[in-house]
Amino acid sequence: MHNSRAQQRGVVLIFTLIILLILTIGAVALMRSVNTSLYGAGNLAFRRDLMNQGEVAVSNVFTEFKTGDLSTSGSTLNNVPADNYSATMLPTSTTNNFQLSDQGVPLVLLQSTLGTVGTHADLQGATPDVQIRYVIDRLCSATGTPNSTICVQSSSTPAGGTAGNTAVVTPPTATVYRLTVRVTGARSTQVFLQTTFTRPD
Repeated sequence: MHNSRAQQRGVVLIFTLIILLILTIGAVALMRSVNTSLYGAGNLAFRRDLMNQGEVAVSNVFTEFKTGDLSTSGSTLNNVPADNYSATMLPTSTTNNFQLSDQGVPLVLLQSTLGTVGTHADLQGATPDVQIRYVIDRLCSATGTPNSTICVQSSSTPAGGTAGNTAVVTPPTATVYRLTVRVTGARSTQVFLQTTFTRPD
């Protein structure tokens, strides 16, 4: 009778140790899952912050096109390195197989310097460790006066005249420009932003 009770106690101890081991493994897995979730959330917040800071370049460029050096149609016919502006479309593919080149990122932004494309200094982000660099390129195959043969242009055709008026006014063509921004943050983290916009010729 005494031996039977001792054996039962031994079995309970073994089951208890197994359950404790399972609970420990579960707790470790849960902690790793929480750490991974926090790390992912931190990365998303960091990326969002860099994207928000990159909007500074967008604002600056739109100001240049409204009231600055690029505000007149004649100022965009040729390259303006001081504003990181190219009157022709910048190449986005090469034999070096940059992964970002397939997404339309100009190759000059994948290099350490802009070379002859631009001389405008990098913009300072909201924090000292953030640098913002951008390029603007006109989606044309040649410099000079834009036209539908050498440029990507946007135009809309009216549906028709108003009641009693059959005259249709042809809208002006608008050349497409591309703005690409590279934001570099801590630990050389990079975020790329890109938008296209038009302006009547």
